[in-house]
Amino acid sequence: PPTPPTTPFTTHVALPFYVAPTALCQDITVQLDATGNASIVAADIDNGSSDACGAVTLAIDQSTFDCTDVGTPVTVTLTVTDANSNVSTCTSTVTVEDNVAPTALCQDITVQLDATGNATITAADIDNGSGDACGAVTLAIDQSTFDCTDVGTPVTVDRNSTRQKSSRRWMSYSVY
Repeated sequence: PPTPPTTPFTTHVALPFYVAPTALCQDITVQLDATGNASIVAADIDNGSSDACGAVTLAIDQSTFDCTDVGTPVTVTLTVTDANSNVSTCTSTVTVEDNVAPTALCQDITVQLDATGNATITAADIDNGSGDACGAVTLAIDQSTFDCTDVGTPVTVDRNSTRQKSSRRWMSYSVY
């Protein structure tokens, strides 16, 4: 038989790592800002994703939300990649809420009584561009009719702009 070499040698063996990282997600709720927008980062839905051989990188398939997402849960996929390019995914439900009150903008008006001594106004008469980032507002006033007893006295009318939250502004009106 041949004689084995007597010189020691070293060899390097590369062992590929095919075990995917562990992807762990959590459901979250985000609030829209005054402009009707919200954003998240991957860490917001990550719930401790990891890999046995070191660090992982995180990525999500959707990071921005707006008024169209309110009321319908959004499924966001978290992709977890390890140093060996092994990948795992999980999904999170992102609930988008709009809790920013609408903006109530009012204007003072002068009301003229008719020949019978009465006058009527609508919420639109005193509206001065009220609005909301996520759509139309409903306008309402607590007093819409005036008569001779109101003449010369400023009348305060509570005007309410509503969507999901209320925003109120008080205004004075002079009745002549």
